[in-house]
Amino acid sequence: MTDTIAAPPRYITYVPLTDLTPAPRNPKRHELELLIDAIRMHGLVEVPVVDERTQCVLHGHGRREALIEMQGRGMTIPGGVVLDEDAGWLVPVLRGWSSTSDHEAEALAIKLNRLPGEGGWNPRELAAVLEDLATGDAELFDSLAIPADEMDKLFSQVDPETLPGGIREDEQPTLHLPDDGDHGDGLSPDDDGRAAHTACPACGHLFNTGR
Repeated sequence: MTDTIAAPPRYITYVPLTDLTPAPRNPKRHELELLIDAIRMHGLVEVPVVDERTQCVLHGHGRREALIEMQGRGMTIPGGVVLDEDAGWLVPVLRGWSSTSDHEAEALAIKLNRLPGEGGWNPRELAAVLEDLATGDAELFDSLAIPADEMDKLFSQVDPETLPGGIREDEQPTLHLPDDGDHGDGLSPDDDGRAAHTACPACGHLFNTGR
């Protein structure tokens, strides 16, 4: 059993969305619509971080902007966010860390955005997960919004035979294309203007990556 800490050095508390103050300088750009879509789909999972010295957001400016936009559009309140008595949005934030200077605050803000992606991806594992998502839950795969050139680059690093459903060298992959008779959103291989796509080298599944 974990002992309860009377005064934890880091803790989460709920604050009004309107009280979250952005840092004076934030060089990170954001794909706002992708953030909104992710929060709508999964709720607010990664909470913003506030610097106790400055009382400004240290990490989570994009999520703050996305939530403000969602509230302004009248969208349903996402999971993890609660309403106050005046129907305002209360957002969970991580508290307890204090910078020693503006330089330290800005350096850590860059690290928190930059370092998670520095390790890169395991190509085979990522390709296998993407294939499972594309064939098992197309909406979730589409929400990743991975460009076709990135998918092509990923699959160029993967031995098809190591992927689930991998084909032998003497077999031809079967592309999982929409039926020609589909009169909905499906497109045949000859349709002009269709979304960009790339084929899995293991099973031949056609990944639509036009988003």
